[in-house]
Amino acid sequence: MLKITEQRAKATDSITLILEGRLAGPWVDELDAYWREMSPNHQSCALIDLTGVTFIDANGKALLTRLWQRGAELRAAGCLTRCIVEEITNGRHADTSRSSREDRRKGR
Repeated sequence: MLKITEQRAKATDSITLILEGRLAGPWVDELDAYWREMSPNHQSCALIDLTGVTFIDANGKALLTRLWQRGAELRAAGCLTRCIVEEITNGRHADTSRSSREDRRKGR
């Protein structure tokens, strides 16, 4: 099971998605659908809080990688989840997407 809680910060017009449970199986599709329903403005300033996530499967990791490449910030706690986030943001996935993220921020 995966619980998604949305918190909006009106001052900064940003959204935090707080995830609790397992990011695996059908719950990966649930998060993907939720993300696609968000407006593009909120997607670019979204924080995905993974501190309550207990397990991430390969499909969950692939989705988090895509969301990070589209501008989401990932926050994690716990050894396993932090390791996955570090792999996404600093590892092999980051090498191919870092320049495209920088270009997007600069308006290219």
